[in-house]
Amino acid sequence: MIKLATPDGSTTVLLHACCAPCSSAIIEAMLANNITPVIYFFNPNIYPQEEYLKRKTEIENYAHRLGLEIVDDDYNYEAWRKGTCGMENLPERSSRCMYCFKMRLLQTARYAAERGIKYFTTTLASSRWKDFNQIIEAGRYATSQVEGVEFWEQNWRKGGLYERRNQLLKIENFYNQQYCGCEYSAKRVIS
Repeated sequence: MIKLATPDGSTTVLLHACCAPCSSAIIEAMLANNITPVIYFFNPNIYPQEEYLKRKTEIENYAHRLGLEIVDDDYNYEAWRKGTCGMENLPERSSRCMYCFKMRLLQTARYAAERGIKYFTTTLASSRWKDFNQIIEAGRYATSQVEGVEFWEQNWRKGGLYERRNQLLKIENFYNQQYCGCEYSAKRVIS
C-alpha cells in the first residue's frame, strides 16, 4: 500500500469525489495511513440527472459501508450549463474542463474552510481521462480564493492506486460509467 501523509500530518481531509470507482482506492489508501476522508460530492456537471443519482447513490452506499461521513452538495446543473455556455464543442481537456474543475474545487475549498478542514483533494486526479496539470492548477486556484485551506496535490493514479481502483471496481461490483459526466463527453461516447 502507498504511504501517504498530508504536508503537516493532519489526519482529516476533505475528499472531493466524482464517483465510487474513482474514490475507492484513494479512500482505502487514506484509511490505511490513518487519514480520515470526509467525502464531498459536488458534481453539478453530471448529466442527465439519472446519471447523477446513480453516481451519488453508489458513493453514498460505499461511504456508509465504511462508516465515513459523506456530504452531498447542491446539484445545480443549470448553473454549470450557464458557465460552460459557448464551450459546448470544445474537446476534453480544454478550457471547458478547466472551468468545470475550478468551479467544483472552489466550492470544495469553501466547504473545507466552513468545516475547518485544512486540506482538500480530489478524485479527479485519479482519472486517466483528465489532464492532471489542469486539476493541480484548479486546486491551486481554489486555494488562492479561499483563506485557511490548502489543496493536497496528489497524483492518485500512481503508487498502484489505479490498478487497485480497477480491482475494487470488480470486488465492490460498482456501477462504472463510460464518460466523465457532462453531456458533452456523453455525446462523444454515444457517437
